[in-house]
Amino acid sequence: MEPVEINAGAWYLRALRDDDRVTDVPALDETGLLGTSSGSPAQFVADAASWWADESRFTWAVCEPTTGELIALIAVTKDRQRPDHAHLTSAYRADHTEALAVGSAAVTRFVEGALGLSVDPSAEL
Repeated sequence: MEPVEINAGAWYLRALRDDDRVTDVPALDETGLLGTSSGSPAQFVADAASWWADESRFTWAVCEPTTGELIALIAVTKDRQRPDHAHLTSAYRADHTEALAVGSAAVTRFVEGALGLSVDPSAEL
């Protein structure tokens, strides 16, 4: 599956990027959104593209629409034990809880409506 962009009102959700036009690597690196268990930010962005392709995990950068700046990260991972369920995980930059809440609600609607999966909220990334 190709990554799906979502317009969530004041926030824009898109695939993670690291190319000649846009890179999310510095924001992921500077903010620590990935924690310590996800490897390097550049590798995480590369992995995110392959997860979309094999439909095992779907990731979105929650962005400020005028600048494209990544302010939160949302991931939905299919449950291996229950194929009709998925787990939502997230992380956000300081002072951006509203963006995360709005983005998470939009992602949940997409995953449940378009993919037919029940979304179980999980922990932070």
